[in-house]
Amino acid sequence: MILQALVNYYDRRVTDPDSEIAPFGLEKKDLKFIIEIDENGKFINLIDLRGSDKKGKYYLLPRSEGRSGTNSWQTAFLLWDHWGYVLGCPKSDTEKEKLRAAQQKETFIKKIISLPDIIKNDKGVAAVIKFYEAGQESEVMKHSNWPECRKINGCNISFKLNSDTILVPEREVVKNWVIENAKASSSNEDKIIGRCLVSGEIGEIKKTHTKFSIGGNQAALVACQKNSGYDSYGKEQAYNAPVSVKSEFAYSTALKSLLESEHNKTYINDLILLFWAQPKTLTAEETKEIEEKFLFLISTPYVENQNNTNNGIEAVKNLFESIKTGKMPVDMGDKFYVLGISSNVARIVVRLWKSGSISDFSEKIIDYFNDMEIDRSPKDPPYLTFKEMLSSVAIDYKIDKLPPNLSGSVLMSILNGMPYPATFFQHAIRRIRAERKVPRARAAIIKAYINRLAKRCQDKSKEVTMSLDKSNTDAAYRLGRLFAVLEKIQEEANPGLNSTIRERFYGAMSSTPLTVLPMLMRLKNHHLAKLDNVARKNYFEKEIGEIMEEIQIETLPKHFSLVKQGYFAVGYYHQRQMFFTKQNKNTD
Repeated sequence: MILQALVNYYDRRVTDPDSEIAPFGLEKKDLKFIIEIDENGKFINLIDLRGSDKKGKYYLLPRSEGRSGTNSWQTAFLLWDHWGYVLGCPKSDTEKEKLRAAQQKETFIKKIISLPDIIKNDKGVAAVIKFYEAGQESEVMKHSNWPECRKINGCNISFKLNSDTILVPEREVVKNWVIENAKASSSNEDKIIGRCLVSGEIGEIKKTHTKFSIGGNQAALVACQKNSGYDSYGKEQAYNAPVSVKSEFAYSTALKSLLESEHNKTYINDLILLFWAQPKTLTAEETKEIEEKFLFLISTPYVENQNNTNNGIEAVKNLFESIKTGKMPVDMGDKFYVLGISSNVARIVVRLWKSGSISDFSEKIIDYFNDMEIDRSPKDPPYLTFKEMLSSVAIDYKIDKLPPNLSGSVLMSILNGMPYPATFFQHAIRRIRAERKVPRARAAIIKAYINRLAKRCQDKSKEVTMSLDKSNTDAAYRLGRLFAVLEKIQEEANPGLNSTIRERFYGAMSSTPLTVLPMLMRLKNHHLAKLDNVARKNYFEKEIGEIMEEIQIETLPKHFSLVKQGYFAVGYYHQRQMFFTKQNKNTD
């Protein structure tokens, strides 16, 4: 399913004239330096393509081939490669490395010489051949830019005519030959013909699949370790999962394009999250907007006093709501995919995979917004991005301090419309107890967790509302409200107080209320006596009476469960927000 979705993505992108995705037989490759020559092969310049960020430029070049081991020098790329192949420059001055570099250059030149005459007669390719015949490699290494190029390990280089604006491997005759040659049968004498599990077509099966650089490792998405118990029916390596050469190129090129994309990829700890739409009726602009809004939802942080971020997340909700309600018409054939991957040295690990219609994704995302909606102060963002939600339950608000699998589990809960992981909820409770604070994000997470559980149990009476609910008779919720009132009384009785009962008693009150409730009620009387405003005294007494009316002290448990501690936190948060709301209204 994953491979098929990637192949479909490739097929869509490759037909888009504005897309830079590589046609069959080519690949998009980063080059930092270019050797400029004239039509007689004479060296002119070593051009540094790097900008201030030290990144090079991407070009569509003949596709690289896999090579490893002691015989890797026998495989060279066509008209581009690293300086060991192109110039015969060794990694070090040892005799072994000098011999290896000489072998690499010889292989590189032989590959060019072996081209058909129609290709070698092209003025660009002919100039490269003349470059080597004249021994111009040494001239390149005399250039002032060579030390910079040399110190980049494995720096890829190619050629360009000084009279041309494109590279030699980009010249039309070369590019067309590479594409046609790739479509033809490979030169592998041991090739195996079979049915591709992706396309269902009969064709040559790829023996080893492309590796990708992920987390500092070179890893493949499809790989079976040779002679290690994974072979089936005498088949070796990727023949165990038969994918044709054509399909392998398509899915690997698509995956590489997604990994290099700016709006189809984001990171969450070591998880690389890739996502893309596969439209049936949507336009290219609508498809791109959906992908960009999904990225915004996942990773864009809220920054106070920056309305663009505030408006951006609002636009995300409006877009997906318009899809859910039908204002933006979509077909069930308009698909959306989310792929979460990481690497474990040799293989790409698929951590999560979700596919479905765009309308289904929109419904789940709107449910996420609704679940997370809770009273807030004017300074708080209207909605939370996925990363903000995760960071709110992490130590020091650093996501990398969360368990590695938690982010994927939470995201899948959102996309599947399922209850959040208990671990996620537990982290929220732990951070509240450790910091003795109930910020908006944690209160929203707890509310969402409780409500999703209640929906699953089909018990609406257990759901928590967005704002203060005076009709909620849950003892833990009411005790949370009571604790907020007691803290407010203390604050008004002692203006400018540095710490309140929250710093000392929140943990005990939320988990074992019977141990501290009598003492806090006595302390409340002491604080009320300090208030000069009779109206405020009466207000607080009335508020406490309304809260305690539904609480049966004798039936309170000795210890609240974690879920009940969640009700306590939301009750406390709701009551505190009510005080701030009233204060703001009075100020206005």
